[in-house]
Amino acid sequence: MADKTLDCSDLDRHMGVPIQPARMRDPFSNTDIRHWVQAMHYPNRLHYDPDYAAESRFGRMVAPLSFPVAMDDAHGTGPSCVGYIPESHLIFGGDEWWFEGPRVYAGDVLHNHRVALDYAVKETRFAGPTCFQRGDNYYYNQHGDLIAKQRSTSIRYRPDLAREMASPGATDDPEWADEELAKLEDRKYEWIRMLHDLGHGKRYWDDVNVGDQLPTRIIGPHSIASFTTEWRAYLFTTWCGVKRRTDLDIAALGFTGDMAGKEQDPVLELDNPELTDGAYIGPSRGHLFPRYARQIGFPRGYGYGASMGAWILDYFSGWAGEWGMIIHSNCAFRAPSFTGDITIMNAEVTDKRVDEDGRHLVHVDFKMTTQLGVTSATATAEIELPAK
Repeated sequence: MADKTLDCSDLDRHMGVPIQPARMRDPFSNTDIRHWVQAMHYPNRLHYDPDYAAESRFGRMVAPLSFPVAMDDAHGTGPSCVGYIPESHLIFGGDEWWFEGPRVYAGDVLHNHRVALDYAVKETRFAGPTCFQRGDNYYYNQHGDLIAKQRSTSIRYRPDLAREMASPGATDDPEWADEELAKLEDRKYEWIRMLHDLGHGKRYWDDVNVGDQLPTRIIGPHSIASFTTEWRAYLFTTWCGVKRRTDLDIAALGFTGDMAGKEQDPVLELDNPELTDGAYIGPSRGHLFPRYARQIGFPRGYGYGASMGAWILDYFSGWAGEWGMIIHSNCAFRAPSFTGDITIMNAEVTDKRVDEDGRHLVHVDFKMTTQLGVTSATATAEIELPAK
């Protein structure tokens, strides 16, 4: 009988140990913020229109809450991908966020303190024995202010078992008729119009009731082009966009075969950066090339977990408005976003309360699905809203 174990024996020695920090070369610019929201399909004018933003409570363009992960050289998953697991691959499993209040603006430089937390091995229908590994990211600005804490979950598994256990999937993108695409644009604009209607106004806690449904947000159909646009919004995907880690060795983590390239290698980047660009070579190439997606157990090109996490945060933030604030959110990714599919986001207010600090909070339950009704993510959030 073929071996079907997952060797995680190297992981224990890494738990609780900080890893090298992600290091920005240049301060953020307003253009970096614009690139981000455009790539994440988040047309909130606070984040791209300087005239509109000047009239806001911030007085200038401000980055969305989802933005700090753009500076990280691993989308936030660096501390949840440590230790050697032979013949393995990694996908994102989810994010938990705590926001401390300070916002990010052009001119800021963020520093990320990263620490491996823990792991657990569970049996899954996707790939048999699967390692769910967690790590913490602490994002600080140049003043030493803690912006946010992100607890990232990675899913590490054996691609050979995923291919063996996978049911035959749809390798071709679904076809969308012109009429369907036109209706999708109308439905997408309904959420954008919500942003415009709220404008600089306040969404009051007093006016929100348990059972209220948040407006539906739709993204897609996804494509290789849209996933590429997302990838290029992360600073580390640009040649010398960040100061590279010197302790990152893809092969030493257990990535093998076509996925064990020299992605982000700081020495090779100066000689032949084509070989260090994860869009083309290395463990990230499966997102944009269906042949490599199939090697790791997926039927066709698929999206980035970090982008899914940003879509969720932006969904909450857009509804809360510029006077609202996400205090805490926790999301779990259930399935990737594949090319040709659309992403549909819905949420419901399940509770409202005033906490011991006097903050007026609403609790929201969220679900992300495809046009076929497949659940791709679930989440909860506590959002602070102004009171009358």
